[in-house]
Amino acid sequence: MKLSCCLLSCLLLLPLPAAARCKGSDLIDALSDGQRAALEQAAEATPYAEGLLWRATRGDTRITLFGTYHFEHAQTQTHLAALEPMIKAADLVYLEMSKADEKRLGRQMASDPSLMFITEGPTLPDLLGDEDWQTLSDELSRRGFPSFLAAKFKPIWASMMLGIGPCEARSGALEAAGIDSLIGEHAMQLGHETRSLEDAATVLTLLDGFPLEDQLDAIRLFLHWNVDPDDVAYTLRERYLAQQIALIWEYSRLVSLEGGGPEAEASFALSEQVLLTDRNLAWADLLASNAVQGDVLVAAGAAHLPGDFGVLNLLAQRGFVISRLPFQQ
Repeated sequence: MKLSCCLLSCLLLLPLPAAARCKGSDLIDALSDGQRAALEQAAEATPYAEGLLWRATRGDTRITLFGTYHFEHAQTQTHLAALEPMIKAADLVYLEMSKADEKRLGRQMASDPSLMFITEGPTLPDLLGDEDWQTLSDELSRRGFPSFLAAKFKPIWASMMLGIGPCEARSGALEAAGIDSLIGEHAMQLGHETRSLEDAATVLTLLDGFPLEDQLDAIRLFLHWNVDPDDVAYTLRERYLAQQIALIWEYSRLVSLEGGGPEAEASFALSEQVLLTDRNLAWADLLASNAVQGDVLVAAGAAHLPGDFGVLNLLAQRGFVISRLPFQQ
């Protein structure tokens, strides 16, 4: 099986900061009319398919949910300005990773290289073979990672680095603060508590839980996908800004099934279950619990919001009334 969804939609799932001031071509626009129509139809059938800002209300509890794009983009500061009154009004702010947990995890990763790097045994040149390793090395070099460092990446981290477009990486992909971090910083400046939706190590544990060969297959899928990676980043970013969240996920599914071989459908379903559905269920239980009351702001990756097992639908099943709020770009 392959971790195919990580190549596209992890930009909307996992909290990795980056900067983006890059151009490209929209890969969804480049699809055939039939493919694009099928994609749009699937997206339209998804509960809460479009929209970045939502309100979930139950009794005296009012939860405002904002779907984030973890990379900096042209509208990041505009989005923050629009959210500032909601941050100020909140009694509590939930992020995928609170500011305290973010700092704690940073210290942990700095002191324990094994969280991100292979510290013993075969490295990527051995695991991938000469041809695939050389292609991967070239791709990561375009993103600013020298080969001696790239060779030691855990495969899952290498595939996630491939999800960053080379232009984005050269523009400061791993330095600039994304909207999640900025919301947390603004909340702290106002004296508001920020909490994590899940344990800070959850994502790392999930990623490490996939079999090694699956992680290698995720790299190979990207390396043999005949598209410009800057176009991938551009497509995701522009469709996010158009608030077409379900469409992004359906495009990720399409690419994964077309390029993933006979096990691709089961593979995508597994990735979706582990990285999205299971986490959404846990988040919805938390947000619907007695621990969450009053005015609450939740900022989490946009891909977590739509769908039958998206956070919005799960909250609706737990007695919340869901309404979309206007959010101008």
